[in-house]
Amino acid sequence: MHPAARTRTTFRTGPAPVPQPRTRRIRSLIDADALRVLHRAARVLLDELPELTDRLLVILREQEPAYRTVLDNDHAATWQETHRSLRHSVTSLLDPRGTREAAHRCTWRIGATRAEQGLPLDALLHAFRLGGSLVWQRLVEETARAEPDDIRLLVHVATDVWNFVDEHCTLVADAYRQTERQLAWRRENRVRLLAAALLDGTSRIADLPETADGLGLPEHGRYVVVAVAGVRPQGPTGLRTHVRATGTSAYWHPGAEADYGIVLVGEAVDGQDDRDPAAVLELPGDGATAGCRIGVGGAVTGLASVGEARRLADLALGLCPPEGGTVRLAEHLPQALVISCPELGAALTERVLGPLLRLEPADRDVLLDTLVAWFDSEGSAQRAGERLYCHRNTVLNRLRRCEQLIGRSLARPLDVVDISLALTARRLLRD
Repeated sequence: MHPAARTRTTFRTGPAPVPQPRTRRIRSLIDADALRVLHRAARVLLDELPELTDRLLVILREQEPAYRTVLDNDHAATWQETHRSLRHSVTSLLDPRGTREAAHRCTWRIGATRAEQGLPLDALLHAFRLGGSLVWQRLVEETARAEPDDIRLLVHVATDVWNFVDEHCTLVADAYRQTERQLAWRRENRVRLLAAALLDGTSRIADLPETADGLGLPEHGRYVVVAVAGVRPQGPTGLRTHVRATGTSAYWHPGAEADYGIVLVGEAVDGQDDRDPAAVLELPGDGATAGCRIGVGGAVTGLASVGEARRLADLALGLCPPEGGTVRLAEHLPQALVISCPELGAALTERVLGPLLRLEPADRDVLLDTLVAWFDSEGSAQRAGERLYCHRNTVLNRLRRCEQLIGRSLARPLDVVDISLALTARRLLRD
């Protein structure tokens, strides 16, 4: 055999190549035909958009209860919104790239607007899916009317059409949720501002109904403000575990130096108190609040008086010992009188205890400790001596020296009041 023949035979023994370019060409032609059919039907839909809008609104009224109220309240605006959305949907079939941004803006506005109006998100998503179904149905109907044989070609673009619907459902849901979060933040911030004005005593009478609604408290009721400072739990939940109101409600407002609870303790009946605040406020014992200081003010009537209740709570808080504890203002009114005006408290201390305070520190402290122990022992020299680890006669001698120095008698009631308040003012104002 001729060498050339053998070479040619050997060259042809391999498998024949698969004609891939021809297959891609056929696929390309199918896609082009499918797009041609889609565009032809979409152009017809553009001309009948008003009828398509009416048809979708009828479907929404029948299938989506939430839209019935929307249509009844503002049919014209809903019609315009639906018409714009359908127009963007159909034009996106003709020019996906050129209309994408405008279609996204339209969908985003719809999601944001409906969130502001409070339309349920499920109803909004249902409306978008119904709109997508209606557009697809009309594409099929129009193709069947114009060229029945071309219906099979629509299968090749069905995925693109439904991907568009899914994309805009996701977009409208994102817009809705983002707007919902913004609205919630605005509401919460508004409530915080209203509560702050209430506690500061600067709230306007016209704002009281809104404040009551935001705080979930009645405008006319009896309130106590609870101030919590020091090592306190973070956030309202932690505060409620320390201060609870039995069978009533409260609003907690976080502050820089103290957190404040506006606690409803009863309803106002003809201006009279119908319940004792002590009966509804459940406060922890001192052992359970190490480092936490709690001040409970007096009861006031109406939200308009909460500013005064906060001032009373601050007075009670100022009476709390640094190591922590709970002070009810009603149980410490004399001390509250002293710290309510520090200037007068300091003047009282100097006028009553001035000569004693100017002694040498060691001598001064012994006499002051004896006076405090005597008052804490309810005027018993015996018990005061036990507190100070000395004989009762020693206590009596020290007390007589105190009387001589300050020119007042512990046997005279008015003098006892002056000395007691002066000792309280020195302790509180010094702390």
